[in-house]
Amino acid sequence: MDRTAATTEPPGASPLRERLTVPVLAFGGILMAVMQTVVVPLLPDLPRLTGASAGTVSWMVTATLLAGAVLTPVLGRAGDMYGKRRVLLTALALMTAGSVLCTLTSDIAVLITARALSGAAAAVVPLSISILRDELPPDRRGSAVALMSSTVGIGAALGLPLAAVIVQYADWHTMFWVTGALGVTGVAAVGWTVRESPVREPGRFDVAGAIGLAAGLVCLLLGVSQGGPWGWGSARVVGLFAAALVVLALWSWQQLRTERPLVDLRLVGRPRVGLSHLAALLAGFAFYANTLVTAQLVQAPEATGYGLGLSIVATGLCLLPSGIVMLLLSPVSARISAARGPRVTLALGATVIAAGYAVRIADSRQLWMIIAGATVVATGTTLAYSALPTLILRAVPPGRTASANGVNVLMRTIGQAGSSAAVAAVLVHHTSPVGGAPVPTLHGYLLAFAMAGAVALLAAAVALRIPGDPPQDAADGPDRAVHRAPGARDGAMKGA
Repeated sequence: MDRTAATTEPPGASPLRERLTVPVLAFGGILMAVMQTVVVPLLPDLPRLTGASAGTVSWMVTATLLAGAVLTPVLGRAGDMYGKRRVLLTALALMTAGSVLCTLTSDIAVLITARALSGAAAAVVPLSISILRDELPPDRRGSAVALMSSTVGIGAALGLPLAAVIVQYADWHTMFWVTGALGVTGVAAVGWTVRESPVREPGRFDVAGAIGLAAGLVCLLLGVSQGGPWGWGSARVVGLFAAALVVLALWSWQQLRTERPLVDLRLVGRPRVGLSHLAALLAGFAFYANTLVTAQLVQAPEATGYGLGLSIVATGLCLLPSGIVMLLLSPVSARISAARGPRVTLALGATVIAAGYAVRIADSRQLWMIIAGATVVATGTTLAYSALPTLILRAVPPGRTASANGVNVLMRTIGQAGSSAAVAAVLVHHTSPVGGAPVPTLHGYLLAFAMAGAVALLAAAVALRIPGDPPQDAADGPDRAVHRAPGARDGAMKGA
């Protein structure tokens, strides 16, 4: 079924709107990352504020993770078929609705549901990258995509101190009022500025594939995220992993036999695509340990002999330099990719991440060294994350860019979930009593750094195995028919 939609923007849109496209999309990416992190400072107090147990409260994070993992490839595919701007606005609207719902209640069930709605924001970055590929001329595309990729780290670095300040000095609902207002601003800005991409891949949406992927990912990520609390050998966790294996195997069989699959597994089977996804998983694992461990390390009591006893506000400020570095270095990443190729940039970034963890191992007692090590990791993350979408854009047909980048972001999410579980497992097994409570030892933190650094080096090795660009870019090949919506403009957006 050929489903198309005419672009909603009139021809000859103003140059001002064209110039604002990149910063508006970047604002959406930062907003997405802020939404994912703002709840973290609230977690210790939410049991008292909601009357729920700590285990139940943790679902405010888990629900967002699961919803984002499921919706990212689904919304990416919908964007390729029905219009990326339209689906981007839908994702931003769901995110905003989740924040507004959180302002109106203290009921934990409603709060968890609202946070699941906010998980739709995870699709913002791959959809925006696909729009930039369709709209920008090649000489502008690299730096814009690099900036868009870096917004994940920039928003995370900004979101934590922002939320901490609000939680410390205002009613906790105020935080969601602020994020809700930012969400409304994002929806309005995208609606006014961003034109609908003319590139389409028409066909029938793969509903069965979406349901199968959702079921498999929920089982997998739920098992990973709850392995620690429930026990890795418990019947529930083992059952979830077994169910994930069976469901995803059946889903793969279904995808290979569907004319227009949700995820083109044959495309994923190409080394340029499949190895890029594997590198994304490993980079996500390596990057996420930096945020997790740094926050815990600097807040540890001084009685541990290594902890600094910092407040959550001060902790957020420690991570702020990382966000600034990611913002400033994204154009550098684009220039390296243009000169040496994105796989070299990815390998370099992963190596720098490993170097950052080496700094953390060398000294994790002095605040300035902790900040320096975290910033080096952020530098490598900027290079790696900026190179990943460029690799995907060069390897897939134009009609598959949003869905392919959605899968790449999904792999990063799985890597982050695995990192969270692995770091927790390491720290739980290396504790000592402080004030009558078990607290992770410095040795445990150093092991977590070593683990993340080793994974980063593995990501660099995978990056170097990614084939270089063929003589003719795969994206220009005849793999898939690409449809331009009726009335769509010809050529790239020249004024952006």
